[in-house]
Amino acid sequence: MTTRYLQEEHQIFREAFRKFLQKEAYPHYEQWEKDRLIPREFWKKMGDNGFLCPWVDEKYGGLHADFAYSTVLLEELERVGSSMVGIGLHNDIVVPYIAEYGSEEQKERWLSSCISGDIITAIAMTEPGAGSDLAGIRMTATREGDHYILNGEKTFITNGIHADLVIVVCKTDTKAVPAHKGISLIVVERDTPGFSRGKKLDKVGLHSQDTAELIFEDAKVPVSNLLGEEGKGFYCLMQQLQQERLVVAIAAVTAAEEMLKMTIEYVKNRQAFGRKISDFQTVQFRIAEMATEVEIGRTFLDDLIERHIAKENVVKKVSMAKYWTTEMARKVATECMQLHGGYGYMEEYEIARRYRDIPVASIYAGTNEIMKTIIVKEMGL
Repeated sequence: MTTRYLQEEHQIFREAFRKFLQKEAYPHYEQWEKDRLIPREFWKKMGDNGFLCPWVDEKYGGLHADFAYSTVLLEELERVGSSMVGIGLHNDIVVPYIAEYGSEEQKERWLSSCISGDIITAIAMTEPGAGSDLAGIRMTATREGDHYILNGEKTFITNGIHADLVIVVCKTDTKAVPAHKGISLIVVERDTPGFSRGKKLDKVGLHSQDTAELIFEDAKVPVSNLLGEEGKGFYCLMQQLQQERLVVAIAAVTAAEEMLKMTIEYVKNRQAFGRKISDFQTVQFRIAEMATEVEIGRTFLDDLIERHIAKENVVKKVSMAKYWTTEMARKVATECMQLHGGYGYMEEYEIARRYRDIPVASIYAGTNEIMKTIIVKEMGL
């Protein structure tokens, strides 16, 4: 599909990235799923070929590319499989915090390695007892001289096993009223004393994407690793969530497009009662209904991407898109599996994996219930 924000240079970039993925990702993806991990070597190859954080300023080794390039990367990674989500999180969710709120010293110290693939990043928000309610986190960071002492646990952390840098959402002031005014962002490096990883979590889907528990027991972090201002962490999070939720919507629509494509191909070739399944009107109607919803999702999404590139505030519509596209993709997954019949339940068919992978999109980056709360608030209700 041709969109206004994609120019010839973006299409050339897409073709180059597709060729890279055909060689370096598609042939290995099923093995990665079995291994329950995408190897670091792949991240390094992404970096070597300029496919990590291309939007970063040239001063730090980036290409100063616009978000359209990020969109291309997100779409093509999703076409390989949803477990590639950790790369999108690194590229367009975590590293932007460093670029936006980091000091010059922090940018010079970390950004070039984020681009090369030598540093893999994560952001640690969720805790065993606090998910959507960020103000309710219990993780603390107590200042002692030139260091913060961090204590607490985080869970469901994407890239949790591989991460060399983790942006930790914590409370530097436990007595702040309201509570969110006590939240800060502190960058914790891999070998920090007192920082350890718990088990790699065994998920229903996204098998090769590493998700982990992180444990902080008197973890000693230099004050120089404070990202932005102390007590301003919650506001930094709110400013970046528009792009995070847009990233999820891009993946959801792309996944729906892929599921529809593979299902159309299947029903055209599978026969029942002496006819192609695609010849049955009930099947045709179900395909038509899905195709319509996918097209609506794509049209809405492309408009939002264009507005986001133009730096417009589209928080309400992005919340709508994150909620609606993830629900749509989940419905498409169910319909497509049904149209595959018994084979849809077999692991050898890609639709089975897609069916497992897509439901979590309505949970992470803020549950869809939270999206509806934001929509209502933005409407003045």
